[in-house]
Amino acid sequence: MTSDAGTSSMVYVYAVGRAGTPLDGAFPGRTGVGDGPLRTVRAGALVALVSSVPNDSFGADGLKAQMEDLTRLEVLARTHHAVVEAAYESATVLPMRLATVYLDDARVTAMLAEREEEFRDLLSRLEDHVELGVKVYADPREAVVTAEPEEEPAMSPGRAYLRQRRAQRRSHRDSYAAAGAIAAEIPVRVAGLVGGRVAHRPQQGDLAQGAGENIANEAYLVPAAHVADFRGALTGLGEGTPGVRVEITGPWAPYSFATPPQAPEGEGTDGGPR
Repeated sequence: MTSDAGTSSMVYVYAVGRAGTPLDGAFPGRTGVGDGPLRTVRAGALVALVSSVPNDSFGADGLKAQMEDLTRLEVLARTHHAVVEAAYESATVLPMRLATVYLDDARVTAMLAEREEEFRDLLSRLEDHVELGVKVYADPREAVVTAEPEEEPAMSPGRAYLRQRRAQRRSHRDSYAAAGAIAAEIPVRVAGLVGGRVAHRPQQGDLAQGAGENIANEAYLVPAAHVADFRGALTGLGEGTPGVRVEITGPWAPYSFATPPQAPEGEGTDGGPR
């Protein structure tokens, strides 16, 4: 494969791992994005898990169209993550950013060679670790609204409405304050059980799952042997606090702690092939 205009395919990179591991087998018979067979590209002590993808769909214009089409983007994301999770079940890997595409195998080989030391250090750090996510939600609708003490035996509908609105606003503030306090307690509780923490942007819109507003969205790097301890440390957190919900997700391959490859200077653009 080359970068000539007539090229029909490019190289999609899912993950990077060590050579000499089950990743070398590239999961015979398994396919990736666009049903392309999985294979590996090797450089020194590293291998990249890849598949070939159509140039018209993953060139700069085609990739931009995919990212703007929610249906196609969801299929792409699900396939990418499924391949990475399957790889992580058999070997420690560095998950690559969604839609990491190179013009040909030679570009992938050059990337692996250029960043070999960095990737080997990261793989050592991630060995026998998984990623767990913790999200905190505030939902004032679930909070208990405490009415103000009545100041007079009877009041007008307008005054009653204003009193109710004040109580709702107070409940809203209390819910967010309680959620913030619980979010601050999480890293304290798990401090001795984790090897890293990343605070992501809270999820909004279609990305947010369940009721309430996501106010904290964190990822933790946890030794696989301590997953149960991590969950146990957070048991009961948020329970008994109306309007606050804590959600633990995973374990996953450690996406948040893997550094994606950078495009070499002068090659490619954001959202385009390297």
